[in-house]
Amino acid sequence: MTDHQFPADLVLKTERLTLRPLDDSDLDAIVVAARDPLTEHWLPLPRPYLVDHARGFVHEIAPAALASGRGLIRAIECEGELAGVIDFKSTDWNNGETEIGYWTHPAFRGRGIMVEAVTAMTRYALTEAGLQRVVVRVATGNAPSARVAEKAGFTREGVARNAGYIHDGRVDLAIFSFIRPDLA
Repeated sequence: MTDHQFPADLVLKTERLTLRPLDDSDLDAIVVAARDPLTEHWLPLPRPYLVDHARGFVHEIAPAALASGRGLIRAIECEGELAGVIDFKSTDWNNGETEIGYWTHPAFRGRGIMVEAVTAMTRYALTEAGLQRVVVRVATGNAPSARVAEKAGFTREGVARNAGYIHDGRVDLAIFSFIRPDLA
């Protein structure tokens, strides 16, 4: 447990989206998204991804991230459906920094949903949560995720060599950041 935590019941709303806690109604959509070839390529998720993995994500991983104070995982709901997942991870309250990670359900790609969700989470982190800096780390070959960060107003800082991994092995990560002065 930490002195700082994100609220367990946090719900953020945008024009089209509700960012809310995950629940059992999301399990099937999580499985579909995790089995998508693009998601499988860029995220080192279990293969094959089963409903038990989704259940563990919802009932064990998400609550543990919250309880540690280092993370917050939210479902992205659009039109009553799970459109993706977004999270804060590796939050360092002393240094005022968190990292955002995300994936989009294949049925919702190309609609600007993730840019909207990243923008909402970033604004929350820098205003209500009192953090100073939000980071996105993207495998250098993952152009769609990099475009999300750029469209959400993040600044590309550089590349961390051999800093991440996918099923195919080690990858370089492009580092993007958004800081409080960027809100203006």
